[in-house]
Amino acid sequence: MIEATTVSALARYLKDLLESNLTLTNLWVEGEISNLTRSQRGHVYFTLKDANAQIACVMFQRQYRGAPLENGAQVLGHGNVSFYEQRGNVQLIVDFVQPAGVGARQAEFERLKEKLAADGLFDEARKRALPAFPTRIGVVTSPTGAVFHDICNVLARRWPLAEVVLAPTPVQGVEAAIGITEAIRQLNRVRDVDVIILARGGGSIEELWPFNEEIVARAVYASTVPVISGVGHETDFTILDFVADARAPTPSAAAAAVAPDWRDISRRIDAILLAVSSAATSKVSQNAINVDRASRRLALALPDTSRYAERLASLLRHAAAGLARSLGLGALDPAATLSRGYAVVQIRDGKQAVTSVKQVKGRERLDIHVNDGRFPAEVSRQYGF
Repeated sequence: MIEATTVSALARYLKDLLESNLTLTNLWVEGEISNLTRSQRGHVYFTLKDANAQIACVMFQRQYRGAPLENGAQVLGHGNVSFYEQRGNVQLIVDFVQPAGVGARQAEFERLKEKLAADGLFDEARKRALPAFPTRIGVVTSPTGAVFHDICNVLARRWPLAEVVLAPTPVQGVEAAIGITEAIRQLNRVRDVDVIILARGGGSIEELWPFNEEIVARAVYASTVPVISGVGHETDFTILDFVADARAPTPSAAAAAVAPDWRDISRRIDAILLAVSSAATSKVSQNAINVDRASRRLALALPDTSRYAERLASLLRHAAAGLARSLGLGALDPAATLSRGYAVVQIRDGKQAVTSVKQVKGRERLDIHVNDGRFPAEVSRQYGF
């Protein structure tokens, strides 16, 4: 008994079969455009044909972006083969179109450049400045050949304070893109790497192609360490140049760009020290002049105190004399004498002060004056002289 399958299952099988075939992915197909139509949603449908065959194509709106599509145009299209289940059609899903005659390598370069630009990998706002005074410099290049030697010579001559860390990798051939990607990741794991130089010498577009690979571009974009591109000669451009934080025309120029010249730094420091010293000397001299001027103005503004000094001395002399007189009078004051325990004796009737025993007689009435008052007294008849 023959088992039947459904149309949907067969269509799904064909779709999976075609889309899993690596030969049918990442294709470049050259042909003439015909039957060109555009849908209301912005998708473009057309046929690519040559003298013997044709294939249906679709370019979706997000990839279209004004591609050079016209009936009769000879183009080079990039895409993947797929199976459209609803209509049972095999079709080429096109994501990039270039006029024919450019060459497959150049067309692939333009396609990837356009794609990565749309993804934001080339945005200038995300690019970082190179460190002014790096202490550890990573280098991604081949360990053999002149490039690494040239880079080390430049760094040793300009900035011998920096340590060079090499992440060796092939820079040409089928394994180069994977090796470069891994080397970038390794340097990102090394502590205190300040900048990465990604370099190789000049060559043909095929020899430089690893630096146009998408995995290399995305590894550079993902790097937490600034990357400078130093690939090829001045006229060579790769995708790396657009995604790197900076580009140098040659490997040696890249080394010079990341390493300041210590002689220039020394001259700048000397100039700064001289300027600071001159400014300090000038400031001190000016301040000394200002202090001298202020002292003179203050001397002129102060009053003449000599006559006040003479007047003060006279007042002090008079005060001393007055104090002496006051002390003398105080000694003669009867009240002061009484306060020390003495008494004044007076004959009551005559108010005559008694200064001798000869002045009094028996039963003589007296007044005795002390510090806080007076009281009467009488001479006893028994008082004898």
